[in-house]
Amino acid sequence: MEFSSKLLEKAVNEMAQLPGIGKRTALRLVLHLLKQPSEQTHYLSQALTSMRDEIKFCTNCHNISDVDVCEICSNSARNHKIICVVEDIRDVMAIENTNQFKGVYHVLGGKISPIDGVGPSQLNITTLVDKVKSGVIEEIIFALSSTMEGDTTNFYIFKQIKEFGVKTSTIARGIAVGDELEYADEVTLGRSILQRVPFENSFYK
Repeated sequence: MEFSSKLLEKAVNEMAQLPGIGKRTALRLVLHLLKQPSEQTHYLSQALTSMRDEIKFCTNCHNISDVDVCEICSNSARNHKIICVVEDIRDVMAIENTNQFKGVYHVLGGKISPIDGVGPSQLNITTLVDKVKSGVIEEIIFALSSTMEGDTTNFYIFKQIKEFGVKTSTIARGIAVGDELEYADEVTLGRSILQRVPFENSFYK
């Protein structure tokens, strides 16, 4: 792809680094920005810079937040004895949109995937186990996507916390096997949360 401007080429190359964005799509996006008032592009760049420099991770659940403790964890109306274990913020958003879950979350930051070089030590598993060890947690809900990596991660965590006698459950398989949680419709996901089943039963069936 030939460019008449080095500045344009640099912008396209940077935009093309985003997942799912090829060079042609990147070019369309950059040219669109050029047609907009300069203020709009500045607002976009400022928003991205502020997000990257100022965003935090909740010290309790590892969710993305603007403050040290996210709004969900600091909400006294939530049931802090029930923890829903998810992969990332997209899953938190998906479940919150159902308005069916009133507990709190624990964001792992990924799934165990040896083929991708992701092991248990690279995920937020230790802090979850520490919460269970505290003795105040009544239930852990596994809400990872129903893939091989998700099931492997669920089982690894289950083995780490089994001795502490906490109740473990998993969302009902209204979510198709192999599906990512974020793509499930709100009704199906909401029912899966409400109709969760004991983890041991779901694993060995």
